[in-house]
Amino acid sequence: MDWTHRLRLRNLKMLLSLAQTRNISHSAAMLNTTQPGLSKWLKDLEDDIGLPLFERHARGLRPTPHGDVLIAHAQRVESQLDRASADMAALREGGGGRVVIGASGASASDTVPLAVMKLLERMPQARVKLVEGTTDRLLAQLAQGDLDIVVGRSAPEHHDPAIRFEALYLEPIHLVARPRHPLFSIEQPSWQDLLSYRWILWPKGTPIRNAVDAALAAAGQAPPPDHVESNSVTINLTLINNSDMIGVASHRAALRFSQMRAMRIIPVRLSGFGSVAMYWREDAFRPLAVQEAMAALRNTVAEHAPGVTRL
Repeated sequence: MDWTHRLRLRNLKMLLSLAQTRNISHSAAMLNTTQPGLSKWLKDLEDDIGLPLFERHARGLRPTPHGDVLIAHAQRVESQLDRASADMAALREGGGGRVVIGASGASASDTVPLAVMKLLERMPQARVKLVEGTTDRLLAQLAQGDLDIVVGRSAPEHHDPAIRFEALYLEPIHLVARPRHPLFSIEQPSWQDLLSYRWILWPKGTPIRNAVDAALAAAGQAPPPDHVESNSVTINLTLINNSDMIGVASHRAALRFSQMRAMRIIPVRLSGFGSVAMYWREDAFRPLAVQEAMAALRNTVAEHAPGVTRL
């Protein structure tokens, strides 16, 4: 029997609700259906597929590995339907289409905002949604269909064949601090000087953290053990401005915030470089707003690239 007939639009919501609540009673109440009816639907679906989708426990449900696969497909379908609804609404209201861009810390303060301004010059009616996060999380959202484009650190460990990428530029990374930090009274700060302050570092496993760790290892140093770990540009900037903590920033972000007098680059040379790339899904159809956003990103890099190497 073709089990896909049990996964129409309402059924997708039933499956996703069970994955979220992990409780048949709670999901039944949320979906305005009965617990026996929902239980029977789930059992029939599992029988038709021939695989268990959830483990039953006294405390509720837990997705099996087979269930996780189907749930991931359902999430992508739901995301695409949400995107279709938003796109149609934008076109119905006379807009120029919609694009959702994910920006990591390496691009959120400079490349992406400049590209968005360029896009809106060409398409004044375009709807733009910006999402900030770490590259690894943004790529997961891209694969699921929640984002159209991601601009962030190159992630060679990412091997999703459905996602294409294009390296945009290579740039150094810097240590930064508030403009009146005591370190700026020292002509050539030593590693001992630097390590006497608390650092703010991006989470382990993120591309920029990998670059920092590699740069420190090349200098024979290790990250200070009492550092603060944060994946937020806003939080990092606030901490830097209101304390003597030392932060890490990509070259373009450091220059942008220096121009705003929000931070200064500490005169210590790091050997690490970070590559910034643009990612997108290889979809059969790519809306005009997405195409124009990609072009705006390429043009922005070509026109505003002080101290970076375009790739």
